[in-house]
Amino acid sequence: METTEYTLDDVKREAGKEVQKRESSERMQLIIFKLGSEEYGLSIDQIKEVVLTPRIARMPQAAGHIKGVANIRGNIIAIMDLEQKFGLTGSNSIESSNTSNYTLVVESDEYKVGVLVKEVPNTLSISVSDIDTASNFVQYTTLDSSSVIGVVKSGERMIILIDMIKLIEAENIAESINQEKTINRII
Repeated sequence: METTEYTLDDVKREAGKEVQKRESSERMQLIIFKLGSEEYGLSIDQIKEVVLTPRIARMPQAAGHIKGVANIRGNIIAIMDLEQKFGLTGSNSIESSNTSNYTLVVESDEYKVGVLVKEVPNTLSISVSDIDTASNFVQYTTLDSSSVIGVVKSGERMIILIDMIKLIEAENIAESINQEKTINRII
């Protein structure tokens, strides 16, 4: 039985190759959209589809950022305005704009929710190492710290990365969505 001896340089070279493989495989695909004047991103895994925003039916006594419900491909889903939720509304808010709006359909095992955006969202592939974790700056916001993953640095761009599923769970929006499912069954 023949044994192979490795030098320290051989081990370092192999370890370097493993690190490069790991870094290149730890990539994340994002959907990027604007809220106010800032860019936000969601993992593409959370997005089922992007559609033109259909007619939205207002729901009585819903939170201000829940615009109502809409029929998207036969499913009645809650429609959220994150600009309003995050306090970014102003003269450029989605409601005051005359341009077509788009809806990102976010889907988990338990529910679907639509997120209003003004422009067609873009995709961006990033390295996980490009994410500056949220722990340093989330203490200055009122958002649940698990909802904000971090800030993505891409050249001169800074993109706030959100976990929509955790945001919905943290805000108990899931309860509203489940109420809308009941309404959907009645209809």
